[in-house]
Amino acid sequence: MIKNIRHTIFVILLTASCMLLLGNTSCSEGKAEREEGPQIAIEADTSKGSLPPLAETESTKTAARDSISIIGVGDMMFGTNYPSANYLPPNEGKDLLNDVAAVLKAADITFGNLEGTVLDEGGEVKKCGDPSKCYAFRSPEKYAEYNLLAGGFDMVSIANNHVGDFGNTGRDNTIAFLDRIGVAAAGLLQLPTTIVEKEGIKYGLAAFAPNYGTVDIRDIEGAKKIVAQLKQEADIVIVSFHGGAEGRGHQHVTRKTETFYGENRGNVHAFSHAVIDAGADIVFGHGPHVTRAIELYKDRFIAYSLGNFCTYGRFSLKGESGLAPIMDVRVNEKGEFLSAQATAIKQIGAGIPIIDKDKAVIKILQNLTAKDFPESVLLIDDNGYITKKKD
Repeated sequence: MIKNIRHTIFVILLTASCMLLLGNTSCSEGKAEREEGPQIAIEADTSKGSLPPLAETESTKTAARDSISIIGVGDMMFGTNYPSANYLPPNEGKDLLNDVAAVLKAADITFGNLEGTVLDEGGEVKKCGDPSKCYAFRSPEKYAEYNLLAGGFDMVSIANNHVGDFGNTGRDNTIAFLDRIGVAAAGLLQLPTTIVEKEGIKYGLAAFAPNYGTVDIRDIEGAKKIVAQLKQEADIVIVSFHGGAEGRGHQHVTRKTETFYGENRGNVHAFSHAVIDAGADIVFGHGPHVTRAIELYKDRFIAYSLGNFCTYGRFSLKGESGLAPIMDVRVNEKGEFLSAQATAIKQIGAGIPIIDKDKAVIKILQNLTAKDFPESVLLIDDNGYITKKKD
């Protein structure tokens, strides 16, 4: 009798435990097995049925993508062995990005403009009256590979006036090299766009320039069609352009067609607005070799020139030409601007970028943006933090 009472109490307690742990799930199945070891069986079932860690739930994944970090930098040329190997940096270029690599690699996507060709030797060099004064860039593969990977670059523009410095040999090898090391490229007629997918988000890049063999920045209607098509395939669309006049005397965005040495370098203002109308989310400009103003148009960010970022050996780096920002733009999943951080750098020696403690380029950004876009809704503080004015 006592034994039956104890058994009844045991079953009642077991049933209550099941209901508490399993949420009213029936405990009638497998009764014999539970009577032999009910606590062990319940603990095992409970652990298998537990929720995944919070970091892996769908709601958390969505929240993590609410702010996407996209870094853009300006011109990059990691040394050239033409016309002399003396224009190559020491230690095979492995020290070039030491001071800035951590900043570059912190973004979800990192972009830059790759000037020149990647080629160890050979190629059909462009016509030069005096080879010693010829600005033809041929970076050996190991120099370019080390720095592109050390900087965490995901995509580059090859739409510029130096991609054809060594003819079709240089172009073809540059494309093949970038593909081999896993860095996406765009900007040539045979390679107008590219897409990189990371953590479920597709980032598209389209690049334009006014130079032979590149996708033409001056054909605005054609550019709009390319961008509109890319927007159908990618979540976030980045547009890069190489345009505008060069040098310290051409830091202002004129909102007109710019010419330099008799060449039409495009209307970068009209171009930028047009590609955003077509679906671009961020526009990164380069070409003038100096930093230019920034703008927000339809909640999309435009940097009209990111200047010289890492240009070793053959570039003038005096004054403003040696100053540039690392531009980290934060957007939401729709590509809408949230904020940005401009990290000031300066190039020392023959062309090594380091963090500029004086933040000289920040003052340049503030002044140029105020003058060129007095209607701007952007605020740039003295540390380079960029936000949208409150309504």
